[in-house]
Amino acid sequence: MLFALFLLLAAPGTPPAAAPPVLAADAEGRWVPFELTSANQIRFTALVNGRRVVAILDTGVTTSAVSRRFANAAKLVMQPGGDALTVGGSVAAGWAEAASLAFGPVARGATRFAVADFATAATGGAPVDLLIGADLTAPFALDLDFDNRRFRLLRSGRLPFAGASSRLRIGTDWPFYVTEVSIGDDKIDRIVIDTGDGTALTLAQDAAARLPGLAPATSTLDYSIAGATVADLIMLPELHSGTTAIRDVEMRIESAGGFSTKTGMSGRIGSGLLRGYRVLLDPGAGRMVLAPGRTANTPAVRSTSGLQLEALPDRLRVLHVMRGGPAEAAGWHAGDTICAVDGMPVDARYAASARARWPIGAAGRSVDLSDCSGTSHPLVLRNFY
Repeated sequence: MLFALFLLLAAPGTPPAAAPPVLAADAEGRWVPFELTSANQIRFTALVNGRRVVAILDTGVTTSAVSRRFANAAKLVMQPGGDALTVGGSVAAGWAEAASLAFGPVARGATRFAVADFATAATGGAPVDLLIGADLTAPFALDLDFDNRRFRLLRSGRLPFAGASSRLRIGTDWPFYVTEVSIGDDKIDRIVIDTGDGTALTLAQDAAARLPGLAPATSTLDYSIAGATVADLIMLPELHSGTTAIRDVEMRIESAGGFSTKTGMSGRIGSGLLRGYRVLLDPGAGRMVLAPGRTANTPAVRSTSGLQLEALPDRLRVLHVMRGGPAEAAGWHAGDTICAVDGMPVDARYAASARARWPIGAAGRSVDLSDCSGTSHPLVLRNFY
């Protein structure tokens, strides 16, 4: 129940790369296979200066970025920079020059990357050293085939599959992919399409306040490269993108003055929602196209424990206690540890067993949690949001 956010931005007015990205003539047949991380992020491999690098496809990034670790290992020429704005706040960033970049059908010569430290907590728990951002994808049509775990880039104007269309453009002050959604009778513009965000839908606090009858039900913990943030969380019965009705949507609400407000946006849609669809993002043609996939409108997995946990080799550590849940009522706090569940020690055998799914188990079930001093703490699971 811990979903990661990952979004890095360069300041507006960042100088463009020395060379534009070039799309191969046979791009249509050159699919890029990817893995979907535990945080719903699109992970694949690319080449920087001929070196293989693990990448995430992140349309929420305005300038493609490499990790400081990779920049040092590849001996890229680095320059100091200012701060970059992320979902969790500002982080120190710099610039690095590379001679070449390639992934799938896209190649670029001289390339200028943003550079920052990438925490694995923000990248699905595995090291990632490259973010492919909108500066590389926006000139083309991006075809995301989540069912078959592959994507490709096409000439703008191509329509490779049938689906429902909604408006899509590139922003001005901040060059995001920008669309709109409808919730009930309210249309909300300036919604960022962010494939690097593993959650479903996030709204700025002022945008959420305009929607009648939405009371935050609980809280949740999210990660960006700037660290962890707490957001309000509700379950939205339905929203519309164009003529597509998307049901049972997990929606976060940012705190006042959060990332969306700072960038003049109303919120963002992440891969936690997009993964249920075949998606075409083509800002040049002014459209986003959605076609339902195998998991469209699958009910969201909900916590019944109210605990968001980090798995360590010999224990579970509480990262966040969700507001109004059973764990809060039972007196659990962030930083507490669990060393046994129903008498089974937390180890590799436990991690591979079905017992590890107890935080989202059936309501009414009683789970015996033992802290690392051996004290037992029964917890009765229930639906609370």
